[in-house]
Amino acid sequence: MNGSESILDVRDLSIAYGSKTVLSGVTLDVRENEILGIIGPAGAGKTSFLQAINRMDAFNASMKVTGTLNFLGRDVRAWRNAYALRRQIGVVFPLPVGLPLTVYDNVAFAPRLAGKRSRAELDEIVERCLRRAALWDEVKDRLDSLGSLLSGGQQQRLTIARALSQDPVLLMLDEFSIAVDPVTTMRIEDVLKELRQEMTIILVTNLVQQARRLADRTAFFLDGRMVELGSTESLFNGETLFPETRDYIEGRFG
Repeated sequence: MNGSESILDVRDLSIAYGSKTVLSGVTLDVRENEILGIIGPAGAGKTSFLQAINRMDAFNASMKVTGTLNFLGRDVRAWRNAYALRRQIGVVFPLPVGLPLTVYDNVAFAPRLAGKRSRAELDEIVERCLRRAALWDEVKDRLDSLGSLLSGGQQQRLTIARALSQDPVLLMLDEFSIAVDPVTTMRIEDVLKELRQEMTIILVTNLVQQARRLADRTAFFLDGRMVELGSTESLFNGETLFPETRDYIEGRFG
């Protein structure tokens, strides 16, 4: 791991939708320049955890978040401008969510919102982000084509490029492999290994071996609670504190 300073401190986090609690009592830290893997079966609360970090409960009246989420030393609810918070946090969803724009404009969208207008500066940002997402060579002659015309794997990498255009401190990926083929998955994994040198990454994955390949530490969520958090190497070597963790990693359920 390249850094040990915490950029996100979560204390006693609980999330409910109406009367249904989906996550309860989660306490963990996320450290600078690490990849934190989060694994667990469907319904464990993993996606809701990411949504709470990014204050997505603002878009869902039934979602109630309690506890503390300190990002860069400030509770996420103390950020008066939620959009300023979200510019620090890039998010990649399970399915590619492209804007109905050209490839170029998909990546330039956030920089333009931030006030960048110079074509030369935008050109540099677009090329840099597409290169970092391992997509430039495939689309450099198609920048004026609609992003929706790209293949599924290319669209997912375009989503990553768009997230990177914000220069985020934290990049969160929620099961990015669902809609892409194995070759593209491995290409994106290589991208994430490089990005770890520049930012912190939270990787929610339904592929336990993906967490093993990428994550410095791994958290196991089950039935709305965090069962265990430890170094990925120790968890996958069987040094777990709880049998549920070992059973899930070894494929006995999930």
